[in-house]
Amino acid sequence: MRTDRLQQEYGIELRWTVFPLHPETPEQGIELTELFAGKEEQIKTMQSKLVHQAALAGLLLTERTRSYNSLRAQELGKWAEQQGQGDNYRCAVYHAYFVEGINISLVDELVQIAQSVGLSGDDARNVLKEKSYIEAVNADWQRARALGVTAVPTHIFEGKMLVGFASYDEFIHLIGKAPKQIFF
Repeated sequence: MRTDRLQQEYGIELRWTVFPLHPETPEQGIELTELFAGKEEQIKTMQSKLVHQAALAGLLLTERTRSYNSLRAQELGKWAEQQGQGDNYRCAVYHAYFVEGINISLVDELVQIAQSVGLSGDDARNVLKEKSYIEAVNADWQRARALGVTAVPTHIFEGKMLVGFASYDEFIHLIGKAPKQIFF
């Protein structure tokens, strides 16, 4: 992952902030053609571009036809961070949503994802039932709005923004560093 590489090579510390992309999406999800009615060609173009860019970066990504509400996944992510499993959980949710097309608003699916990274399924279920981390999610949503975030992913470094799926070189440009050269 590009951000992992930035951390290793430049000592960049990441602060993950969740963002409400489409908070009105119902639990069962919504077809992208309905969510973006009248923009079907743009959706196809965007999906193709994302799949291509992901492949170049070595990431799996499949074209989706539905969008799902991510609020519960975000709540569980805040809990996973507290358990020291934030990165593993985020990767598992990414794979479930963007590769397998799993509905990440369903409690049972999220419990399985949590268990897949070694977290307690019972604890995960309780976190979601009690809405234990909703305040942390709401604080992130407010922070994102205050920073002017309108799309995901958005990366911010010292007031500069990088929006969308970006190459490693674009990240290097964002942080104002010269790429490290390898000499043979």
